[in-house]
Amino acid sequence: MGLISLLWGIVAMILMILALIPLLGAANWLVIPFAAVGAIIAAIGILFTRTGNRGRAKAGLLLNGIVIVVGIIRLSLGGGIV
Repeated sequence: MGLISLLWGIVAMILMILALIPLLGAANWLVIPFAAVGAIIAAIGILFTRTGNRGRAKAGLLLNGIVIVVGIIRLSLGGGIV
């Protein structure tokens, strides 16, 4: 689960970087739910993995969390969140 969430976070980060390009900010409406699913996968990975093997799941959760926060900030700056 940790590897899946980490790869999911990397893909979400790439999509978020593309959504930072001017006139592509509406793509954040798709990136935020995508990253939220990755965060849920990471949380499940943290829940069901032994203590010593949680590094990838924690990194995936952090990466997806960063994508969610930056996407929300980008939408609020562009007027996408009313």
